[in-house]
Amino acid sequence: MSILLRISQWLSTYTSYFIIAIAVITFFVPEIFQWVKGNVQSCILGFIMLTMGLTLTMQDIRILVARPWDILIGTCSQFTLMPLLAWTLTIGVGYIGIEIPKPIVVGIILVGCCPGGVSSNIMSYLCKGDVAFSVGMTTASTLLAPVVTPLLILFLAGEKVEVDAWGMFQNILIVTLLPVTIGFFCNLFWGKNTHFKQVQTVMPAFSVLGLACIVGGVVAAVHDKLLMEGVPFFLLVFAVVVCHNSCGYFFGYTVGRIFGFSKAKNRTISIEVGMQNAGLATVLSSTFFAISCPLAVIPCAVSCAWHSISGTILASWFAARDKKLTNKENIFQK
Repeated sequence: MSILLRISQWLSTYTSYFIIAIAVITFFVPEIFQWVKGNVQSCILGFIMLTMGLTLTMQDIRILVARPWDILIGTCSQFTLMPLLAWTLTIGVGYIGIEIPKPIVVGIILVGCCPGGVSSNIMSYLCKGDVAFSVGMTTASTLLAPVVTPLLILFLAGEKVEVDAWGMFQNILIVTLLPVTIGFFCNLFWGKNTHFKQVQTVMPAFSVLGLACIVGGVVAAVHDKLLMEGVPFFLLVFAVVVCHNSCGYFFGYTVGRIFGFSKAKNRTISIEVGMQNAGLATVLSSTFFAISCPLAVIPCAVSCAWHSISGTILASWFAARDKKLTNKENIFQK
């Protein structure tokens, strides 16, 4: 157990590097993760969401009830800013003569319409944000996702491809809400059990491994098609993903400033809005757009890796800024 705990801590600390390494290795040896597809991919995402549910307590539910205004602002920001930013960066730019390929349009809209990422809570903790607020936002957006995500995708991407909103609702319900609920009740009934607590401590490692499998499976699936599209296509995908993610951080923080949130809350809403559950977007794209728009999975896979990287960078920058300000105050006091 001690070895698993050390592995879990290492993977939690170096999540972004690990995901990038898996993506690069899979690109050169795609056979490693060719088994991650279809129902296997959905089961892995369900397991990741189960690990999130295992961390939820009655206190987190009380937060949702006790801080409805904060949670409402944060969740509405998530489900408005990110979809609209995705639309603006892909479809909206068409009005000024810039044509974005359909796979990038569909993929980035999928990412924008998904709930908050499961690793955003860790990032909020690292940058001394409001962790309770972060958990509340992630929980609320995940609970709403089975209804809100399919409707948003249908509204924003329905003209580009045929969207099975009902099938998507059922899929999100099974791979997100159901595992989270099971995890929550497991924690509710066995949360005080010593062995159960030990299992909880090593769950982050399996969560990261699951995310790595999803990314690896996607890279393996699109490997040949990505080679056919070439470097320019990948660079365009990466540029759109980075812009979408960065704008999410910026406008999320701006919303917090507008509503007079504290510094800790501003940081949290910035991270929660900017970091999406790109793993869910990857599964949805593989399940519902494999035939109509197979390359849509690429922006989702790139987002999986990039959101972890950018979230770590942003959290580290916030923490470094605090340290710098503290040092200046100490010098001034002396």
